[in-house]
Amino acid sequence: MNTTIKYRIFSLLSLLWVGCNDEFLERYPLDRISGDTYWNTENDLAVYNNSLYHMTLNNNDVPILHGHTADDWSSIWNQDEMSDNMAILGIRHVFYQEIRSGKHNVPATPGWFGYKGWNFVRAVNVGLANYNRADIPQEIIDRYAGEARLFRGWFYAEKVSKYGDVPWIDRELNIDSEELYAPRTPREEAMAHVLEDLNFAAEKLPNNWNDGNTPGRLNRWAALLVKSRVCLFEGTWRKYHGGSNADLWLAEAAKAAKELIEDGPYRLYVTGDIHNDYNAYHRILDLSGNPEVLYWRKYKAGVLTNHIQVPFNEIASGTKSLVEDYLASDGLPITLSPLYEGDEEIEDVFKNRDPRLRQTILHPEDKEKYRYHLGNALSYPRVIGMEANPSATGYHIVKFYNADDMIGKAYNTGESPAIILRFGEAMLNYAEALAELGTITQHDLDISINKLRDRVGMPHLTLNVPMDPRYAADGVSALIVEIRRERRVELFAEGFRYNDLRRWKQGKKLEQPTWGMRWNEAAIARYPDAEVRTAIDPVTGKTYIDVDQGSDWENPVFDENKHYLWPIPLSELAQNPNIGQNPGWD
Repeated sequence: MNTTIKYRIFSLLSLLWVGCNDEFLERYPLDRISGDTYWNTENDLAVYNNSLYHMTLNNNDVPILHGHTADDWSSIWNQDEMSDNMAILGIRHVFYQEIRSGKHNVPATPGWFGYKGWNFVRAVNVGLANYNRADIPQEIIDRYAGEARLFRGWFYAEKVSKYGDVPWIDRELNIDSEELYAPRTPREEAMAHVLEDLNFAAEKLPNNWNDGNTPGRLNRWAALLVKSRVCLFEGTWRKYHGGSNADLWLAEAAKAAKELIEDGPYRLYVTGDIHNDYNAYHRILDLSGNPEVLYWRKYKAGVLTNHIQVPFNEIASGTKSLVEDYLASDGLPITLSPLYEGDEEIEDVFKNRDPRLRQTILHPEDKEKYRYHLGNALSYPRVIGMEANPSATGYHIVKFYNADDMIGKAYNTGESPAIILRFGEAMLNYAEALAELGTITQHDLDISINKLRDRVGMPHLTLNVPMDPRYAADGVSALIVEIRRERRVELFAEGFRYNDLRRWKQGKKLEQPTWGMRWNEAAIARYPDAEVRTAIDPVTGKTYIDVDQGSDWENPVFDENKHYLWPIPLSELAQNPNIGQNPGWD
């Protein structure tokens, strides 16, 4: 049978699926391919696993290989809208605003990135139950089993991060399976299974599928990066929220990241251009062969496209909180550096700062460089009330900006790729895990954080750094503060910030109002058509744009007794009351 036809059939037939309860049992008719005759060759296993990749295209059900949707509703870039990194314009992004402001309620049914996707688990389990029937070497079978277990472990880790306890299922269920009405599996038990899956994947997956990173399949190095991410989350969660063996998880995170750093074939994308290297590869359409990218989602006209460029750059903007976290060029926080020139005018914000700031937020002089917005005749920044392309804060985002992916293109025909796994994250995971363990050395910083700083010409981080007074009350060392800052800056708008604040038990930072650029007499004269609301910073006495003033999202809240976990939807509780609701959501 033609491979393409097989793939399409298995996209329907092999996904025979899990959810408490109907989703666990959803089936498609087996009228074209029989399980009794299929599992024979390596190609059969590869085609089956192709269907797992196909399922991950649904970001909302299976948010692990999280790229862009066909529209702008769900993107790896948009995830920072749930955090203090971004301000939002646009009614279609209400979901993110609800989470950011703590105004979300128990949903009637599973929503975005919600308590669903269990059919994906069933698909994985069906495969794992049948791979060994193929008459091929065990090493080859284990490759595909490793691929499937990477998917399962990653999926469950994502669900645990949001819901705590989860229904761990590792076999195909039937209509009378007792698991359908069982309580959720305790978090620590579920995560022990996750670690088993990730360890198997990191051991059995090949170093290279010989696919040329076009992109192809997840390899062993990708499994190590996923493992380091998952273990870092779990280790810090247990350290700050309570739980057993936090150090074990942190050590596993550091070990996985170190193996990738020292033995893997990947490296940072560096040409020596400190003013462009950081965002250059985020702004191109083809990432094939890029040395830093382990896995990415490709979009191509006529096959799979998106509409992320225009809405992302018109709807989301950076916040005052984000912009102020970039260090001065001497490596000191702006609260301590004599080089910081303030924010009286927007141009001042960029002076003597980490070059990543200007490669993330639009400097007015860079409009022509980026052809922002499509090279129109307007000046930037633009704020609410000004014609065309206003920003909620004045801090337009250029990190991913690609005019070529908009010029001459119709709605929903964009091809901007989504970087899902990149080498720079491994360096950040490694440094943070060791710092949390209290075993980090200067050498560890030099092979991780300082490589990232070298790319942009910033001074090296050392073990003895001064405490930024803004973070003195966080309850962690000055070194951990700086490693967390580095993570925020380097991984801005790559889907990490909200989860980072939760695992660090720093949710109270989401109670800070969403502010934008300085608003003074000079700004009023410079932007005469602006219609912004403002607030006075009680610390400095200066006035800033107050994005959410007068809106439903004003006065954000973060209830530490409930908001670290998401609520279980009412529809799931109705089907199986034994799964129980998360604390504070009753």
